[in-house]
Amino acid sequence: MPSILAVCVVHALRRDPGPVGVTAIDKRAVDGPVRVGRYGLRADVQADRKYHGGEDQAVYVYGQDDADHWARELGRDLPPGWFGENLRVAGLDPNAARIGERWRVGADVVLEVTGPRTPCATFARWVGGDDERGWVRRFRDEGRVGAYLRVVQRGSVGAGDEVTVESAAPAGAPTVREVLLGRG
Repeated sequence: MPSILAVCVVHALRRDPGPVGVTAIDKRAVDGPVRVGRYGLRADVQADRKYHGGEDQAVYVYGQDDADHWARELGRDLPPGWFGENLRVAGLDPNAARIGERWRVGADVVLEVTGPRTPCATFARWVGGDDERGWVRRFRDEGRVGAYLRVVQRGSVGAGDEVTVESAAPAGAPTVREVLLGRG
């Protein structure tokens, strides 16, 4: 059964040379249930809502299989939150989710898949070092970017909560990966 491995919120805002001046990419796993509201998880921050936030990008979900892939590629540990994700999941591929698909997370939260995460220069700087060069293209081209979701029904989520596809996407809806790669 697909489940939440970790719930992550911003650990600290970091200075960033981008247009906003700070980034909230430094997310870390927290203990216990976390409230989910219209704009995402309580105690989280979306520093740049123009590109990474707002109602249609309230929650960012990343798969453990994809994190394991990048850990092997980069040769380092990539703990929950490293990708800037709010939820690290197992047993579910967010990239294969269809736009409009709805997920029930735990007892009462319902999320709707809205699209792929678009990698940016801030994320490349976060990766850092020799891996920073070409990172945005490499991450995108691999098609392992995770999914953004909107909050349909508020509630609380915690590590260990089950994730179930509550309703399928409309017929013919593209997957997150297809939208990312311009095929949907």
